[in-house]
Amino acid sequence: MRFDVSIMAPSLSEVPRYVQVAEEVGFDALWTSETQHDPFLPLVLAAEHTQRIGLGTAVAIAFPRSPMVTAHIAWDLQAFSQGRLYLGLGTQVKAHIERRFGMPWEAPVAKLREYILALRAIWDSWQTGKRLNVRGRFYKLTLMTDFFNPGPIAHPHIPIFIAGVNRGLITLAGELCEGFHVHPFHSARYLKDVFLPTLEEGLRKGGRHRQDIQLASTVFVITGQNEEEMNQTREWVRRQLAFYASTPTYRLVLELHGWGEVGERLSYLAARKRWEEMPKLITDEMLATYAVEAPWDRLAEALLARYRGLLDRIALYYPFQPEEKERWYSLHEAFARAGR
Repeated sequence: MRFDVSIMAPSLSEVPRYVQVAEEVGFDALWTSETQHDPFLPLVLAAEHTQRIGLGTAVAIAFPRSPMVTAHIAWDLQAFSQGRLYLGLGTQVKAHIERRFGMPWEAPVAKLREYILALRAIWDSWQTGKRLNVRGRFYKLTLMTDFFNPGPIAHPHIPIFIAGVNRGLITLAGELCEGFHVHPFHSARYLKDVFLPTLEEGLRKGGRHRQDIQLASTVFVITGQNEEEMNQTREWVRRQLAFYASTPTYRLVLELHGWGEVGERLSYLAARKRWEEMPKLITDEMLATYAVEAPWDRLAEALLARYRGLLDRIALYYPFQPEEKERWYSLHEAFARAGR
């Protein structure tokens, strides 16, 4: 199993320090997200200031960007990083696409499928000179002249990861993608009973096998080097779970364990901005289901015990700080020893 890290540097000026320490620790890949900052700009700096570590988005939101825009960004990053890019794409949910990005929301699974195929057609056109001829329901891309063609690169294969919770996107990943970002709001039972069987449907549809796709996730952990840190992390995770569980799109993960009514109550509170009441609905049993709890010095073994055979790559839903390099280095070493 690969051990990755999520990077959330407070500003672009801080990115070099974060990524250099991440590479020194020994992480296999670093991932950026599209929350408060653009997901791609930090990867330019990461490519410049590292040599080995993989670089990925977890995730960039696809639909606000034309496939051509995303294709250009990914092509340049892949060339600049000498083949280290993982392009992670997400659909987001209807409210954010329509009200935060101001874009139309329509048939997200079908649209993302066409988006992925369009990206690959664009890249193939640049690499081989083949005529660009994408004619779909959502995208028509038929013009590519030499003036706009960046030309071939040394590492033209860019792995595409997508993300989600529900069955349509999981099936799509099995059919078409090199990877899938499992949402942090998950359980081992969800992975075994829902996710993996659904993924197999997609793999069969695409004539592919389990080894053809990497499953990655940023996982919730309740950890620390003493009881005070453990308690602080526990309450922070409780708040994060309440936030995710309030989103109807993720209701499946609650209903699987018989907690569908909790999700409905959380949605009700969130709609009325009663944020402080929400964490109280996340019980200790729910914490144990959706998060791995262990002291820092035993966390590696606990992570492997839950996820070995289920995921191929994990990162922690836990702040990475360069000042704590030795702490992270010890965890990485423990993870490597336990995984042998």
